[in-house]
Amino acid sequence: MSMYAKSGVHIELGDDASKVLFEAAKQTWQNRKGKLGEVVQLFDDFSGLRATRVGGLPEDAYMSIGFDGVGTKMELAERIARHDTVAYDLFAMVCDDAVVRGAEPVLIGSILDVRSLGENESYINFVKQLAVGYINAARDANVAVVNGEVAEIGSRVSGYGKFNYNWGAGVVWFARESRMLTGYKIKEGDVLVGLREEGFRSNGLSLVRRVMKQVHGDEWHNEVYKGQSIAELALHPSRIYSAAVVAMFGGFYDEPRAEIHGVAHITGGGIPEKVGRMLKPSNLGATISDPFTPCDLMSYCQEKWNVDDREAYQTWNMGQGMIIATSTPEDVMRVATEYGIESKVIGEISSKQGIRIRSRGINSDGASNLDF
Repeated sequence: MSMYAKSGVHIELGDDASKVLFEAAKQTWQNRKGKLGEVVQLFDDFSGLRATRVGGLPEDAYMSIGFDGVGTKMELAERIARHDTVAYDLFAMVCDDAVVRGAEPVLIGSILDVRSLGENESYINFVKQLAVGYINAARDANVAVVNGEVAEIGSRVSGYGKFNYNWGAGVVWFARESRMLTGYKIKEGDVLVGLREEGFRSNGLSLVRRVMKQVHGDEWHNEVYKGQSIAELALHPSRIYSAAVVAMFGGFYDEPRAEIHGVAHITGGGIPEKVGRMLKPSNLGATISDPFTPCDLMSYCQEKWNVDDREAYQTWNMGQGMIIATSTPEDVMRVATEYGIESKVIGEISSKQGIRIRSRGINSDGASNLDF
């Protein structure tokens, strides 16, 4: 064994893992074929140069890059040795943030930092699980993945069990100036359409893990709730909304199919923070009178740890992963249905500042609002 391997870095295994993710990435290139962001492989090698042609773009074209990661949700995957859905959380965090500004996500690049790939390919199967998610999530997001970078960094990464990792990504997006969502077009009387989320997305999991450890102990993931392990329920993959929302406002080149004035991606800080941020330029408020009901595990966490409704709505999405301000709610919901996303009208924009939510948490009486 080389001195480098003794220090925890296995060059051959690292190359194998990178090749697994690269082959997965190649399968995503067809998602952008014939579109803005089509990948051109200049050298047929997993470490070779890939590029995308961007010549001839309109004068009002903008391009930027956004970054995010999966956060502590990976520990749930480590606990039950299931990694094939983690890419959904990764892609949702970067792609769904891009559409908030009226941009079309096009290209994804990621870096997978692992504690160790083990010896004799012992953890390569876990990397293959991650690669399956790579392919499927990229298809749902309608993006191409341009790399499969893997790095063994030893004790710099920790978690549950022996296969530990952090996964972050960057997304390249393009937008037309006339279609960018600044928040200034939102007006009183606009309707709020909620897009259903059946899990936690990739936010608020630190509180979930704290609750479960206090209630069930260190091996809490083995507990069963409503026929599934708690870890499986908490690991539920994030819904990726970006392709549907791009179809609504037309993306970079297509015709709009709905009138979109604002988009809020309900992640950390929940509805109060994200909808509040969407409304800040207009100085308007919102009344959310009929939100979706949160997933069962959120209610379970509230009950077991006495998390009140106010804190729950400031921590978790509570049933809606994205909220769209629109003057054409029927068009928005029609497109959402085409993409298999459940949606409904949950409220409206008001001249009264602040966010008012008819709570669906466990402390709700069904009639009063939470005011933020």
